[in-house]
Amino acid sequence: MSAAEFERFRALIYHHAGISLSPEKKTMVASRLAKRLDYYNLDNYGDYYDLALGDEHPHEFQTLVDILTTNETYFFREPKHFDFVRERILRQWRGSPFRAWSAACSSGEEVYSLAMVCAETLGAQTWEVLGSDLSSRVLETARHGIYSMDRLEQMDARLLRKYCLKGVRSQQGYFRVDAKLRGRVSFEQVNLMKPPPTSLGKFDLIFLRNVLIYFDHDTKKKVVERLLAALKPGGYFFISHSESLHGISGPLQQISPSIYRKP
Repeated sequence: MSAAEFERFRALIYHHAGISLSPEKKTMVASRLAKRLDYYNLDNYGDYYDLALGDEHPHEFQTLVDILTTNETYFFREPKHFDFVRERILRQWRGSPFRAWSAACSSGEEVYSLAMVCAETLGAQTWEVLGSDLSSRVLETARHGIYSMDRLEQMDARLLRKYCLKGVRSQQGYFRVDAKLRGRVSFEQVNLMKPPPTSLGKFDLIFLRNVLIYFDHDTKKKVVERLLAALKPGGYFFISHSESLHGISGPLQQISPSIYRKP
């Protein structure tokens, strides 16, 4: 991949998804897209760029976006956040249905982790968890709820037994989230570069973890502002421990370095 070809893809993904790719990512981009060149028997990345944006293969642009925006995740990543949700939010929860949104949910592990905490803590109270992502491919994985056992490093064995079904024979090494829990969550394709659909409603908790690191400062500010409009007063906003809202947190009250509350 030439520098000029990389620049075309870099500008495209920045405009569409807000992701700022550094020059050091050129090898990664080339590696991820190489299979698509082989698939279409193309000689260079410029030809693939033109094909993905052309009319002859209308679904290829989404495939391109999926390839360049998919990130690895796993169950109960950054476990202290889930401890906080359980002990500081849900154990004191009373009244209206509790609504949580994982706004960059990738293949759904974060959504099901939140759902397990809600199921364990809220009992008969009403709750729901929404997961959203830009990639249609990872959302399809999330809806099926089938994962490799290596995603379970942080999960309590009791939760695995209670909410998951281990695969046998041809499915050995995999598990599926129980249908009852899958029925309490939903998934939507949402582009964080645009205002959230009003149909999503308002939320008591929003997770936006491990995605802000891919945005420049101005994009971070706009994304956070959009999501805060969907957060109820008194609601909680979580980012990753490796991220910061310095200079962009607006009216949020900082509870800890990665946990904020809307007044």
